[in-house]
Amino acid sequence: MSAAGVSAAGAVMDQYQHTAKAGGKEELGKNEFLELLVAQLNNQNPLEPQNNGDFIAQLAQFSTVEGVERLNGSMENILSGYQSSQALQASSLVGRKVIIPSEKAVVDTSETFKASMVLPQSSANVYVNVYAADGTLATRINMGAQEAGQVSFMWDGKNSDGETMQPGTYKFEAQASIDGETKGLYTLLPANVDSVTLGHGNNGELLLNLAGIGSVPLSQVHMIGQ
Repeated sequence: MSAAGVSAAGAVMDQYQHTAKAGGKEELGKNEFLELLVAQLNNQNPLEPQNNGDFIAQLAQFSTVEGVERLNGSMENILSGYQSSQALQASSLVGRKVIIPSEKAVVDTSETFKASMVLPQSSANVYVNVYAADGTLATRINMGAQEAGQVSFMWDGKNSDGETMQPGTYKFEAQASIDGETKGLYTLLPANVDSVTLGHGNNGELLLNLAGIGSVPLSQVHMIGQ
């Protein structure tokens, strides 16, 4: 390229940078790239014109820039659609019950409480300790021998003396005898969805605000109930 072509291209670049700073842009768009290309063609040395290979390479660069802009636009549309889907999903979850890994749950002791635990291998002695909100042991649910897998259990809402406990938040501590040792198991407990928060932080994931538990990412939900 001639010195005039370089100068013209440089002038276009300077003008773009000035406009970009004013508008808060940091990237070269397809319009600016095309202006640079036209400036080079208009100001090239007639005795040493740009060869076909260079011209094709610049056209390829222009196509790449335009393709990236289209891709960005498509990604924005996809993100917008995903956010709309999240909002629709969120509205359908409020008021429903979900099953999540947790050790606490809000229990209506007038009804039978149903939950489950994960047993990694068979055990001859499996049980669940139920603690009240003040930390006192309300009762122990003895389940005897169980095979490995997801094991269901129920609590009738009564303490070890047969008295019905007050509704509230209770802690469930599942344990089993495995290879001569007592090991804790993680429990899958039900929780009511009070509200939802559309994801902005936490990688944009939908957060469920659960009664008595707090905010939990949707990805932690094992099952959605009624």
